[in-house]
Amino acid sequence: MSTTPHSQRSYQERALHHPHPVARRLFQIAESKKSNLVISADFTDIKALLACADKLGPYIAVFKTHIDLVADFSDKTVTGLKQRAKKHNFLIFEDRKLVDIGTTVQKQYHGGALRISEWADFILSGDGIVEALDQTIAADSFPYKGQRAFLLLAEMTTKGSRACVELARAYPNSVIGFVATRALTTPPATGGARGDFVVFSTGINMSAQGDALGQQYQTPQSAIGHGADFVIAGRGIYAAADPVAAAIAYRDTGWDAYMQRTRQGDEVRS
Repeated sequence: MSTTPHSQRSYQERALHHPHPVARRLFQIAESKKSNLVISADFTDIKALLACADKLGPYIAVFKTHIDLVADFSDKTVTGLKQRAKKHNFLIFEDRKLVDIGTTVQKQYHGGALRISEWADFILSGDGIVEALDQTIAADSFPYKGQRAFLLLAEMTTKGSRACVELARAYPNSVIGFVATRALTTPPATGGARGDFVVFSTGINMSAQGDALGQQYQTPQSAIGHGADFVIAGRGIYAAADPVAAAIAYRDTGWDAYMQRTRQGDEVRS
């Protein structure tokens, strides 16, 4: 068995072998659109949120929401997001950090006012609630069985990273990866296809400068170089003078960095 890390393999190759259908679809979208870009669409009204999805949808692999920011959330939000995801071929990542007890989290995720399970392909999970969410999407009565997954928000200490990896491996039918600043595992030597965890890195900005509120950025190149599979950018794109041009620049930079990384993987295998 090859010991080349999954991060140095192509999205196409990973799509062929990944055991989870959501991860496979994610890799297929990235490959078909030549994009590993995630837009963090932090808008407070439906009109702006859906306009962003329409404008930037062609250039992204994932559309990330903070749905509780949307003051006028309604059926139009759900319908609009699902329509645009289908139209532009992207997945939806709801960045809702659920932290309550298991039974409450289950109701917040599947049901409740925001109806997250109806439209979000994946959300964040964590120790203490992943079991409850895993039970929800594994239930025979769950209408989106096989179509939903979770990411873990990784703790970046050595001990915390190890615990996140162990937790992910304990729930292979629901957890597909991490939000982290670097790759946390080097499979397949430690888990085969089931050890192929997708890494999303947030705080991406081409300028790699921080802001007044303490946000520290990294560039697409540095994030991909450290093992990220997908890069999450927000204001650097949607607040730009020309958001489409900015999205294209981020997309192309992230894709070039990915191509460079997989070329290195080819050299290792040869």
